[in-house]
Amino acid sequence: MSDNTASDTPVVYCQDVQRIYQQESVPVYALRGANLTITAGEFVSLAGPSGSGKSTLLNVIGGLDGFDAGEVTVGGTSLGALNASELAQMRLEKVGFVFQAYNLIPVLSARENVEFILQLQGVSSQERQERANSALQSLGLGDLGDRRPGELSGGQQQRVAIARAIVTEPVLLLADEPTANLDSKTTSELLEVLQQLNQQQGMTIVTATHDPIVMSYTSRQVAMMDGEIHQDSAMAS
Repeated sequence: MSDNTASDTPVVYCQDVQRIYQQESVPVYALRGANLTITAGEFVSLAGPSGSGKSTLLNVIGGLDGFDAGEVTVGGTSLGALNASELAQMRLEKVGFVFQAYNLIPVLSARENVEFILQLQGVSSQERQERANSALQSLGLGDLGDRRPGELSGGQQQRVAIARAIVTEPVLLLADEPTANLDSKTTSELLEVLQQLNQQQGMTIVTATHDPIVMSYTSRQVAMMDGEIHQDSAMAS
């Protein structure tokens, strides 16, 4: 993994972030001046009910969603100063994503899905295969690399998605409701994988969730309500 501890620069810095949608010409505040700082090696849950702003904030941090006011930096890069092409490059280089719906390419094997992002980065064929195999092996999928997503269980598909997210050694892993489609046993197994990535490899992880089980695995819980950060266990401790 990349050494993210060498600098005092926060992995994530959000200051007075606002995100406003127009609904029938009426402004709707998805984020109302959110402030959040995340340092290297933290495992943070953004928690709250539907509509609280947790997924919006996660998407803003990941450069998937824009923002209307405030400042957002990831790995020292100010997102507000980037155009669409530069944002895409930032995501490719610095952020790994794990989604609720897995977002795997059905016609590609598990290994090819993991390799895909490395191909976008211009990594050579041999190195892509070696790194993809290593990532799959680390997640207990070493013998399933040739299977397509449709031949894998939900938990296995989500592990492939995690392998794809970490194979580039990003400074930040973002997970949006990563266990929503999984049963309780598979959920626990997946959360243990994320916890190991955090504790053993120092991966900085932020997950959006409404599930208390997910929150129990994270070392810091940030509760959101109506687009604002309502409570932060880092502040309370």
